[in-house]
Amino acid sequence: MRILSVLILLCCVVNADESAPKFTVLDAEKAGRDFEVQGEYSGTLKIDGNEQKIGVQVIAEGGGKFAWKALVGGLPGDGWNQGEVLQGKGAFEDGVAVMKGDNGHGEVRDGRMLLINQDGVQWGELSKVTRQSPTLGNAAPENALVLFDGTSADKFRGGRMTEDGLLMQGTTSKDLHGSGTLHLEFMLPYMPNARGQGRGNSGVYLQGRYEVQVLDSFGLSGEQNEAGGIYSIAKPQQNMCFPPLSWQTYDIEFHAASFGEDGKKNADGWMTVRHNGVVIHDKVKLTHSTTAAPVKEGADNGPLYLQDHGNQVRFRNIWFTPAAE
Repeated sequence: MRILSVLILLCCVVNADESAPKFTVLDAEKAGRDFEVQGEYSGTLKIDGNEQKIGVQVIAEGGGKFAWKALVGGLPGDGWNQGEVLQGKGAFEDGVAVMKGDNGHGEVRDGRMLLINQDGVQWGELSKVTRQSPTLGNAAPENALVLFDGTSADKFRGGRMTEDGLLMQGTTSKDLHGSGTLHLEFMLPYMPNARGQGRGNSGVYLQGRYEVQVLDSFGLSGEQNEAGGIYSIAKPQQNMCFPPLSWQTYDIEFHAASFGEDGKKNADGWMTVRHNGVVIHDKVKLTHSTTAAPVKEGADNGPLYLQDHGNQVRFRNIWFTPAAE
């Protein structure tokens, strides 16, 4: 009886965790059937007699429910010209994930999305794609400062490393930097029940002053407080966020602000940001230190700060190449 009671209690705890707003998975093999449906689908369809590339992003929203976004021209960074976007909702029906639209629906089966018109006739098919950043795994140049390579977190204050060699969020580099180029790889947790700023939130702060937001904003509109946004300054040119549990890259060219002898700023700093290899900010001026920055603007060099916002974000392959003087 006691063993049965314990098993019942454990089952209740697991079910409660799976429905909790902050339910988190870091291992794709444990993420479940909703995660298997979530992702990006791409293909070419004949529309009004013309071949047209289409990209669809399916976002898991917990409990077997989904949101979807269809982009005419292709996925962000793969053909989409920031033009027409169609959106809708989906859910499991009789074991099949169905994405409902005004003139038909999509059925996700075995890594494919079958497109069915309102008469029940299949008129197209998209394939699930798993994209990878072209800068993923880039080696540090000879003159780079390697901040984290998976062997030790000693170059960070309070640095914590997982058993599989990943750097955990909530840490600050011991080394300080000025202008230069940062390469960093990160993975967002799978949090299907969470929304907005509670879904895979962290941040990459250059000099501890200027934040490039880290957030699971896969499939969202792409705002200044979402993935790739320079927080409170500029939204990305397009949302290049991959689905959670994908490894993603930031490659950031950073030029520090300049200050006079009187301590007053005489020129803003700026940064160019590539998210998963695509330019999302081009020499954007940094008019002020961003929200929650731990270091105020000033002439001194500053650290790399990886924010802890209560979510389990992971980092790897971090290096910084100082600008030539």
